[in-house]
Amino acid sequence: MQNLLPEKKSSESLSGRRVVLGVCSSIAVYKSAEIVSELVRLGADVRVVMTQNAAKLMSPRIFQTLSRNDVTVSMWENTPQWRPEHISLAEFAEVFAVAPASANTIGNMAHGLAPDSLSCVYLATKAPVLVAPAMNSNMYLHPAVSNNMDILRRRGVHFAEPETGRLACGTEGVGRLADPRAIVSKIAELLEGVAQK
Repeated sequence: MQNLLPEKKSSESLSGRRVVLGVCSSIAVYKSAEIVSELVRLGADVRVVMTQNAAKLMSPRIFQTLSRNDVTVSMWENTPQWRPEHISLAEFAEVFAVAPASANTIGNMAHGLAPDSLSCVYLATKAPVLVAPAMNSNMYLHPAVSNNMDILRRRGVHFAEPETGRLACGTEGVGRLADPRAIVSKIAELLEGVAQK
């Protein structure tokens, strides 16, 4: 994969920084692989947590290979440690990013619902949170989704706003996942903010 960030960014710029990436079911899921690849190239330690539907669209093995870490999909998987996986990931994260974020997951986050590992990590983490929505424009512009995003913004959740263009369903409109370079840059900015505290 090509480098996503300008070369002026040092390969040590994110060295040792800890990022948990949540991946939801969206046709844009393949772009999450680019995000993981670039974060790892910059030196970050990346852990991925996927919804079970996301794992139907893209194999967790891809993220395991790119991140060089195990991938969490189900809360009911056997783990080698005694601590629940979602708590370990929540405490590991210096930044928790969800890209792509589906309408369903945004709703879960806004209303404190925890039906899967990803939403449990969100509820348990104290790290800054970045959400990058990706969905059909009618869904993105629906008042329920807009309201849920407003709830999250009021709680201090950061957003990588979606782009406007041709969508997977064949229509034109807003809802395309933000450019992976923009998402990686926002994660880097949040990490810088954490380092300054």
